[in-house]
Amino acid sequence: MTIALIILGFLALVVAIIAVRDLTQRQHAVTRNFPVIGHFRYFFEEMGQPLRQYLFAGDRDERPYNRVTRSWVYASSKGQNNFIGFGSQVDHNEPGRMVIVPSMYPTLTPRGTSEADLPRPRVIGSKRDQPYQPRRFANIAGMSFGALSPNAVRALSRGAKMAGCYMSTGEGSLSHYHAEGDCDILYQIGPAKFGCRTPDGRFDDEKAAAILALPQVKMVEIKLAQGAKPGKGGVLPKEKITAEIAAIRGIPMGEDCHSPNRFEEFDDAPSLLDFVQRVRKLTGKPIGLKMVVGSAAEVSELCREMRRRGDGPDFIAVDGHEGGSGAAPLALADYVGLPLVDALIAVDTALRREGLRDDVTVIASGKIATGGEVATHIALGADLVHIGRGFLFSIGCIQAMRCHTNTCPTGVTTQNRWLQSGLDPADKGVRVRNYALALERDLQMITHACGLTHPIQLHRGHVVMNISPGVRKPLVELFPYPRNPGEIGKTATRIERVDQVSAYAAAR
Repeated sequence: MTIALIILGFLALVVAIIAVRDLTQRQHAVTRNFPVIGHFRYFFEEMGQPLRQYLFAGDRDERPYNRVTRSWVYASSKGQNNFIGFGSQVDHNEPGRMVIVPSMYPTLTPRGTSEADLPRPRVIGSKRDQPYQPRRFANIAGMSFGALSPNAVRALSRGAKMAGCYMSTGEGSLSHYHAEGDCDILYQIGPAKFGCRTPDGRFDDEKAAAILALPQVKMVEIKLAQGAKPGKGGVLPKEKITAEIAAIRGIPMGEDCHSPNRFEEFDDAPSLLDFVQRVRKLTGKPIGLKMVVGSAAEVSELCREMRRRGDGPDFIAVDGHEGGSGAAPLALADYVGLPLVDALIAVDTALRREGLRDDVTVIASGKIATGGEVATHIALGADLVHIGRGFLFSIGCIQAMRCHTNTCPTGVTTQNRWLQSGLDPADKGVRVRNYALALERDLQMITHACGLTHPIQLHRGHVVMNISPGVRKPLVELFPYPRNPGEIGKTATRIERVDQVSAYAAAR
């Protein structure tokens, strides 16, 4: 009885202290007007997102990725049954909804087809001294060490090696965690030039050449902008900056890391291509651009300058504004940049108009997570896709939306040693492999359903968009291919590339 009274007295004292503090503070009107009980408002606000996710939201309600998509990724990465029962939950009358049209006569899938038999994409940089032949159509998008934990990068590197796909370093430069799994690397150079910068932040040719000479580095990507924050550089909160990250990037500790919002080395199409050529002189490997499309006129200007010079980037990675990020301003993530579909078609069309389409590989990136989405974007003009958040789901991400706080509960996007210790790179590497191969199998399944033999044969005529209930049109009618003497291709070009890819693979 005495102990109970002591406990009650202690609790009453705590409540009284909180009440006095609430009544005397002036920062929060709710707790000043409703002392003690007003704190429950902040508690429920904090718990709202997980409560909606687990108890109240429908399978297709959540953003940015709904439960159906996440469940498919989880099941695929674990090697479990990823089929659905009782039919699709998708609203097929939703305006903007796209579907792929099948053939009455699908291509027979050969029996006993192994992972090694899956088709390969086109060669990137075929004119260069060291062209690159990707093995997979779906590869790991740029996510920097720093934004991701060491164990997350380790898992992605190991899984990429096992699956045969490549991974991008993100703009945070190449760490030994990327190299640990011995996978193919796409080295990304952002406006801050992390890893290849002078003390005052300019591009250091000597440092860059040393990194690009590494055998694991297969390609180089100059990042103009990324989907979630076009017109703003990358952001790494100071809470996530460790001594190791600071050393790799060449930045100070104790303050937020803000990359410049653009390169100071160029400011128009000619100077951009001059910088591409400057980097190209350091290596015989393919050089490309990553961009968020705004003005179609700027894309056309770039393509015209490429045609005038007779050379340019070996690939262009198009990032839609749906692209994810660990930390981004709401104003940019919600309001700036074209969606991936529009941006992808704009780049594909501009390249075709100038007769450059067969010289430049186009890569799509932005909220792609399933095999159906991979196939759709290849049909719209991409040769490859980059996937970020889908691969994060494969290593355990639960969409807790805490990437920018250093408190990721699954250890994926945190530098907290305790939290990241729960992520086992060996186990999650296998899941990365399973997910990557599930994407490739679904892509090939859709290809066969269309009566084709290779994904590169897909084109805009295979995709139909719902305009309004009962009104659907093929994308090739909504966005026709250019018809002028400078055009190379359309569907025939994509089919001819199958022979090019096969010949190169045989030569290898």
